[in-house]
Amino acid sequence: MMCDVMPTISEDGSNDRESQGSGDDSNFEQLMVNMLDERDKLMESLREKQEALDMAEAKLLESNKDREIMQKQLQQTTPQIRVELCQFPHTPGIGITSTVVAVAAVVR
Repeated sequence: MMCDVMPTISEDGSNDRESQGSGDDSNFEQLMVNMLDERDKLMESLREKQEALDMAEAKLLESNKDREIMQKQLQQTTPQIRVELCQFPHTPGIGITSTVVAVAAVVR
C-alpha cells in the first residue's frame, strides 16, 4: 500500500518559497563575499609579482652597467691587434706578379 506524504508546515508561518528565497539571498551574499575575497587575493598576488618584476628589472639594469664597465676595462687592458694586407707591384726578375704581406701591429 502506498502512502502520500504531506509537506511539512513550518510553525513560523512562512512557506517554502519564502524560505527558499532567503536561502537564495544568503547564497548570493556568500557568493559575493567569496568573489571579493578572491579578488583581494588576486590583487595582492599582482602587487607581489609587480614588485618582483621591478626588482628583476633593477638587477638587470645594474648587471648591464657592470658588463659595460668590465667591457671597457677589458678593452683598455687587452692589446688590440690590427692586421693590414699590403700588395706590392710586380718585381722584375723574381717571377711573382704580386706579393701580399700581412702586417700585424699592436695598437693601444
